[in-house]
Amino acid sequence: MNRVCLCLPTNRACPATIRAVHEEAAYAAAHFGADVQLLILDSCDDRTRAAHARVVAQLPPAAGVTVHHLGEDAQAGFLRRAIRRAGLPDPDGVLDLLLPAGVSYGSCTDRAFLLAAALGCRSVHRRDSDSTYQMRHGRKVFPVHHELVPLGLRAADAAGHVTVTDLAPDLAGRPVSLAGASFIGELSVDVAGIRRLDEGIYHDVVGLWAPAGCSPEDRRRLVEESFTGAGTTPFTEDRSTLTLVDPMRVDMCNIALHHDVYERIPLPPATDTIGSDYFLLHLVHDATLPGVLHNRHIENFHTPERRTDAGFLAYQTRFVKFLLSMLYFHHVYDRMAAAGAGLLDGRQHVRAEPVVEFLRESTGLDRAENVWRLDRIDTAYRKLGGRYEEFAERLAPRREELLDRARRDVEDFARLTEAWPALVDAARGTAPGSGTP
Repeated sequence: MNRVCLCLPTNRACPATIRAVHEEAAYAAAHFGADVQLLILDSCDDRTRAAHARVVAQLPPAAGVTVHHLGEDAQAGFLRRAIRRAGLPDPDGVLDLLLPAGVSYGSCTDRAFLLAAALGCRSVHRRDSDSTYQMRHGRKVFPVHHELVPLGLRAADAAGHVTVTDLAPDLAGRPVSLAGASFIGELSVDVAGIRRLDEGIYHDVVGLWAPAGCSPEDRRRLVEESFTGAGTTPFTEDRSTLTLVDPMRVDMCNIALHHDVYERIPLPPATDTIGSDYFLLHLVHDATLPGVLHNRHIENFHTPERRTDAGFLAYQTRFVKFLLSMLYFHHVYDRMAAAGAGLLDGRQHVRAEPVVEFLRESTGLDRAENVWRLDRIDTAYRKLGGRYEEFAERLAPRREELLDRARRDVEDFARLTEAWPALVDAARGTAPGSGTP
């Protein structure tokens, strides 16, 4: 039986999404014979979580689907048991990385990876609470349709399950390690307001996530592609390509990863940083592991809390932290691209050792580039005025803190990556449960 984990992490009310993802789980079980472990990782307040529990209780039974709805207390209990079994030093510090007080896109998915290992799953399929499925002829367009069959197969064996193969012949023996698509609808990052106010400032701000030394033309192309997903054209018919999947072509609300990837290397546990959950997409691509890129794009939307003053300030902080993280991750991505297949062992599995080495190297970089980024953000946001100017005022006294935090986030990632094999092994013998340790 192909046991898989369909995961929905959430920190907001999303009853409709829970029902829809359950429909996708039932589709996977009915059409592909999968044993689907539907994992809802709920970081909401007590009232919202209780409302979600009522939604889960009312879901119609579906053959082949098991639903796990875990609040943060249950998640913490599982993590403490696994950390204790792993015998890791500083167990409280490891728990803080995996279940931090702040929002962490990487950590919530790392918890899904560990719980998937505990449940005996061979893949994780992630969706998000601020997205929904497209419709075609009155039916939801489920991405899992393209994810289940090829994952884990040799590329040569997966070729018969896709529309097109665009892969060098010498990669035919490598395993298909991810399947994914993107989204249509609103920008994935909440920067459209900047573009409405001033196109030039939008170019300057979004372009800050490019490497400092890139050419003006490369920076322009990056800005044009950034956060736009697959545009706005709705789904009409299936297309899929077996290829080395470009990380710019997929989104983490629409991704499936094979366990041979995520059981070896986690995602960065940085808090309050958008994009912290995309690292494995770069790793799979740079290690020359094949993937399937398909066109069952999810529909993205922005939830109301982003429009509030508090939501705006929180999201802009996450965006700035993302920009600062790129000083370090561009270095790591360049080193991984140069290493290529050298990132793999003899069994075609990714190796953690070089990744940890690249991460630790990056922490020694001169942070002058990030000082420059903060200067550019300050100037741009003050020119925009209003909420943006207020944000610049709030950001100014935090400059040193943010510069230091960006480096420590990478150090934390290296530390978690070193502990990860022991954590995964321990998770396999730990019951997910719902109680306290």
